[in-house]
Amino acid sequence: MENTDILNLWKSYDKKLEENLVLNKRNAEDITKIKVQSLLKSMRPIKLFIIITGIVWVIFVDVLIIKFFHIASPFLLISAVTHVLLTKLAIGIYLYQVTLIYQVDISKPVLATQGKLASLKSSTLWVARLSFLQLPIWTIFYWNKSMLENGNFWLFAIQFIVTVSFAVISVWLFFNIKYENRGKKWFQLIIGGIEWNPVIKSIELCREVEEFKQDN
Repeated sequence: MENTDILNLWKSYDKKLEENLVLNKRNAEDITKIKVQSLLKSMRPIKLFIIITGIVWVIFVDVLIIKFFHIASPFLLISAVTHVLLTKLAIGIYLYQVTLIYQVDISKPVLATQGKLASLKSSTLWVARLSFLQLPIWTIFYWNKSMLENGNFWLFAIQFIVTVSFAVISVWLFFNIKYENRGKKWFQLIIGGIEWNPVIKSIELCREVEEFKQDN
């Protein structure tokens, strides 16, 4: 076999090897995109359940507020109204998230998917912030005129300490529940789960897809 034949054979082999590598990368990219879509789909049931349950709950509480508005204590009314308003905001965010999940199309550019994932990540953090912002109201809703008139120093002192403590915790969580703290144990304890982990995993997979594209 002449040197020219050997060189042509080597070039042919090298070309086939490069084509196989490109094909493998494309297959890996497609599989990664499918994984992203599967992860996002896994969040639909729990979000739809929360939306339906939340709507039923706020309707129930709204009816109670209207029915007992003139006889309920101010503490109960303030707590109930605050709870309902924050819950409605959370439901609105969940509706927005479900819309985003249904809009994800793996056939579209990765950049579009990354934008929706960023919105899912941000809105998930906002739901958590709003949920914990309600902590103080659960320490005062049961107060009434009789307790104020007949309460003693120790009752008021304990109530003050508990309410202020919950308020401080809720404000601290509101400002510290952010993506930068995702690696901390307290964050993983209160945020980690089916509503957070699939989003983060999807973001990581999209980064892998970007790396595939850069290598091609």
